[in-house]
Amino acid sequence: MTANNIDVMMDGLAAKARVAAGVLARTPAAAKTGALLAAAAAIRARAEAIKSANQLDMDDSRSKSLSNALLDRLELTDGRIEAMAKGIEDVAALADPVGQTMAAWDRPNGLKIERVRTPIGVIGIIYESRPNVTADAAALCLKSGNAVILRGGSESARSSRAIVEAILAGLAAAALPEDAVQMVPTTDRAAVGKMLTMTGAIDVIIPRGGQALTERVMKESRVPTFLHLIGLCHTYIHGLADPAKARSIVLNAKMRRTGICGATETLLVDRDVASSMLPPIIDDLIKAGCEVRGDEAVRALDRRVNSATPQDWDTEYLDAILAVKTVDGLYDAMAHIAHHGSSHTESIITEDRAAAEKFMDGLDSAIVMHNASTQFADGGEFGMGAEIGIATGKLHARGPVGVEQLTTFKYKVRGTGQVRP
Repeated sequence: MTANNIDVMMDGLAAKARVAAGVLARTPAAAKTGALLAAAAAIRARAEAIKSANQLDMDDSRSKSLSNALLDRLELTDGRIEAMAKGIEDVAALADPVGQTMAAWDRPNGLKIERVRTPIGVIGIIYESRPNVTADAAALCLKSGNAVILRGGSESARSSRAIVEAILAGLAAAALPEDAVQMVPTTDRAAVGKMLTMTGAIDVIIPRGGQALTERVMKESRVPTFLHLIGLCHTYIHGLADPAKARSIVLNAKMRRTGICGATETLLVDRDVASSMLPPIIDDLIKAGCEVRGDEAVRALDRRVNSATPQDWDTEYLDAILAVKTVDGLYDAMAHIAHHGSSHTESIITEDRAAAEKFMDGLDSAIVMHNASTQFADGGEFGMGAEIGIATGKLHARGPVGVEQLTTFKYKVRGTGQVRP
């Protein structure tokens, strides 16, 4: 497509989204819930069509030699399709955030003031290979009263389109505007560039993808963004960790799904307990197909461990690779995370509650955990129904971005004739 054609196309999508957003802002909670439940039913009814579309995407991606981790992110199994439908139902069951009173107070002059949640408006979401983001994003935006323009990755274009068709069936069943959920119909990268300049048409951009996408959005966007930087997550085994907990948590944190942003990429271990804690953990990881890269102290424990380079401490692998480093206690671990981390998710394994609190209070990451796998860094696991991503910035939204994070607020002021002296 020519640049002019893309401009016209995107301006048209945004204009329709703005009209739909106005309707959604006034839509009762029951109608939004009905649309979501109908969308979930449509996903189940269209499961075979969604799988067929996904198989075409998978075949194309294999021909392009995508990594196993990326293929895992792309694949839609029966279980994952059911999880999408269930996720939409979970969002439907949440309290409607629109119109909620966040705070209320009276002034000495008799004015009554409320701070009330309102939709943001039109949200642009740019994501890569995970087609389930399509369902999560549409559901969360609809529940929070926002229209959404989706721009998925080329690898998942067919899968995402099939999912959008199910969402549109849900909107139609509830007599809500189908323009509330629109997908950019081209994989041309120029469409992303256009979205990033659409101030006044799109209210916020949410990127969900790899480092290259995030860096492009940071560099080019003139629209406000909820940034999701790389998920360089750490698990730290403290000197007073329970060995059985450490063993099971580390294996899960790394290997449950290696291609998600909550997967642990660096394991830190107190030097004093490395020789007793690490051997069974390393053995578990290698048997599970994980390449382990470690410092010299780690390599001395198991010669199957490859040498770590300085770059490993700064790498989000999204693959079956784990960097392992020995540290000299709690504060050394925290210093390493502060220097190398991406402010996403960090976990400490310890039976020392005071050490755990120091770890969680002292680190400036969006999510900090004690005795739990970093793979719990997920809006659904937090009871938020679903999430669009994990925001690692500090303004407006931080951590899992769910329905509340997709609202802003306004003040309602009620008087009885007051004038300001």
